[in-house]
Amino acid sequence: MTEPHPPYAGQAGPTQPTGPAQPTQPTGSTQSGGPAQPAPTQPGDPGRRPDPEQTERARAALLGVRREVGKAVVGQDAAVTGMIIALLTRGHVLLEGVPGVAKTLLVRSIAASLSIETRRVQFTPDLMPGDITGSLVYDNKTSDFAFRPGPVFTNLLLADEINRTPPKTQSSLLEAMEERQVSVDGEPRPLPDPFLVAATQNPVEYEGTYPLPEAQLDRFLLKIVVPLPQREHELQVLQRHAGGFDPRDLTAAGLRPVAGPADLAAGAAAVRQVQVSPEVAAYIVDIARATRQSPSLSLGVSPRGATALLATSRAWAWLNGRGYVTPDDVKALAQSTLAHRLSLKPEAELEGVGVGSVLESAIGSVPVPR
Repeated sequence: MTEPHPPYAGQAGPTQPTGPAQPTQPTGSTQSGGPAQPAPTQPGDPGRRPDPEQTERARAALLGVRREVGKAVVGQDAAVTGMIIALLTRGHVLLEGVPGVAKTLLVRSIAASLSIETRRVQFTPDLMPGDITGSLVYDNKTSDFAFRPGPVFTNLLLADEINRTPPKTQSSLLEAMEERQVSVDGEPRPLPDPFLVAATQNPVEYEGTYPLPEAQLDRFLLKIVVPLPQREHELQVLQRHAGGFDPRDLTAAGLRPVAGPADLAAGAAAVRQVQVSPEVAAYIVDIARATRQSPSLSLGVSPRGATALLATSRAWAWLNGRGYVTPDDVKALAQSTLAHRLSLKPEAELEGVGVGSVLESAIGSVPVPR
């Protein structure tokens, strides 16, 4: 079994972590919303350990999702891995890429491979919050108002071109992303489990867009850059289309469910048991603090960002077959977990400095624990 690829995070992306290619016995998991505090022993619930055979099956099934998605989407293994990490840690993903790189097809293929429900919302300037969360509708039969759920009541919500809708509508997702519920008429309504928001945005077109505020960007666990395919991958795409491939018919492409919500639940329980040594926890904290001291940044990584890096590192370690986090795991996920949480100073932007390179410098300034 080969190692998964770390999620793309732009040109200054993470390096491939070292570690065993063959999986070993898993022991753990975490949630991005609030993982346990780092400790030298197993975090999580000591009373209920995940069954080793079950977690091994879950990992094999989730790694099989990447192969299954490959039947429809070519050359985006790293993006698939990032989506799986987000599902394991109950986080959300911001997909960034130019039009035509199969962002929507990627999300639909992952949902089909995991046998979970997905819905797509095209964000436009006239979209209202109720169009996403749902609203109260008068029922003539009962002479009362009844709640009609919106598309957010699903497992995987594709928020297409999220930066094309005004902040009022963007903010309607904040409660759903953080609390996994929506409140309508003062009544909280829980969302299905699992629940993940996969939002897309175009990095090259800014006219008529509303950039996401820092508070909302901080609630995305990962930002995954979906790159243009390499030449051999693009040639393979054309050959598939010449052979009759229809991206609207995934069943005809041979895509089938290879994992499900039970595997995600078992994987999440296993990730919560992944060990984090005090040295690695301190390494994560020092990286976050180094970004706050960078002269090129006006906004560094918050404690929520450090917590998110802990969560993604644990999931990445588990997917690679280890029950402990190494500094290489932290480095592998640092760019995709932290870069979108940083803001450059105006003078740094004028000098052409990139967020990725500043983050790399901050990481390089922190001694690596042995």
